[in-house]
Amino acid sequence: MTHDAVGAPLARDGHPAADSHEPYLPGMGHDWLLPLYDPLTRALGMGAAHRSLADQADLRPGQRVLEIGCGTGNLSLLVKRLHPDVDVVGLDPDPKALGRAQRKARRRNVAVRLDPGFSERLPYPDESFDRVLSAFMFHHLEPAGRRRTLCEVRRVLRPGGTLHLLDFGGAKDSSDGLVARLAHRSKRLEDNFANRIPELMREAGLADPAETGHRVTVVGRYTFWSAGRPEN
Repeated sequence: MTHDAVGAPLARDGHPAADSHEPYLPGMGHDWLLPLYDPLTRALGMGAAHRSLADQADLRPGQRVLEIGCGTGNLSLLVKRLHPDVDVVGLDPDPKALGRAQRKARRRNVAVRLDPGFSERLPYPDESFDRVLSAFMFHHLEPAGRRRTLCEVRRVLRPGGTLHLLDFGGAKDSSDGLVARLAHRSKRLEDNFANRIPELMREAGLADPAETGHRVTVVGRYTFWSAGRPEN
């Protein structure tokens, strides 16, 4: 880690690094629940959802992929295993989750780059990724953070690059199961319904935003979306 002229920490590419004291919502809501994250996601079959998102991204050798909100690294590690010739970067503000991701990567001998940082302020140069992936992270963001995140995604995507997003919600005004009940209590989840996510993508300057599929599980409906940075 280096520092700029006024002492602010910088990431390896010279952009501002994440402030470890900046607030964020951990993947399980509380740090002490983090050990339950991987067992719970396995029990809920989230591996299949990650595989579908990776397939949707239509990755090619030599491409550079960023996962925002990578958590304990499940999707990033899967992408690298499926596509060893792709350069994979995972980003998350939670140092404990990143520590788990790093340990899993070492155990599996998988070479991925794992960076601390926030999706609202990506520490990467303009036009530096061919794909950006996000799985079950978007609902963690406040409304303003969602807008900033999508603008940052557009900035770091190369022309013709694409965003592939997976989260609870979808085009229906209500969901199925637990998510429907939680949506009435959480503004973050409520904003995932109807056509709001494609609208936010369009407002951020992303092209052809669309819902590409959904599944209904015991915890509720989750949906896949995509959008791209225009060629020009």
